Amino acid sequence: MFNLMKELRVRDLMTTQVVTVKPTDTVKRAILKFAVDNVTGAPVVDNRNHVLGIISENDVLELILKYQGELDKDNKYHPLLSTPMDGEITDELVAKANEAISEMKVEDIMTRSVLTTTPDGEIIEALKCMMKLNVNKLPVLEQGVLVGTISRSDIIFYIYKKKV
Repeated sequence: MFNLMKELRVRDLMTTQVVTVKPTDTVKRAILKFAVDNVTGAPVVDNRNHVLGIISENDVLELILKYQGELDKDNKYHPLLSTPMDGEITDELVAKANEAISEMKVEDIMTRSVLTTTPDGEIIEALKCMMKLNVNKLPVLEQGVLVGTISRSDIIFYIYKKKV
């Protein structure tokens, strides 16, 4: 199996229908895209499909924790996650924080330093990078343009698909 994985290229397993977001999209729009498309993150691209960064659930959750930390400073109970962000909120401070989070631009919280690979990269090398840096997905670029992604799931599903 290891020899087979060494011969596999990223192009053999990559996903080409990539969910992307724009830097000027709001965090709310990005989260809704994640939910609709059942993904945990997405490359942030310009109009020519050049990768500018990546946004993940972790980026959004870190933002929520930052705002929760600010709310906690007054020693009163202001739970950000007690109601959905688009629900009716009676606590004015929570409502303001939710609005600030929802309307924030993706470019303000995205990770700008993005590890990428190419379609001709070896799967085993892409997997090693993902594991070492604890990332779930790598954008796949060809001549600087996003052409797909390769994820841990793509690799896992391939391994077991061959056994069914």
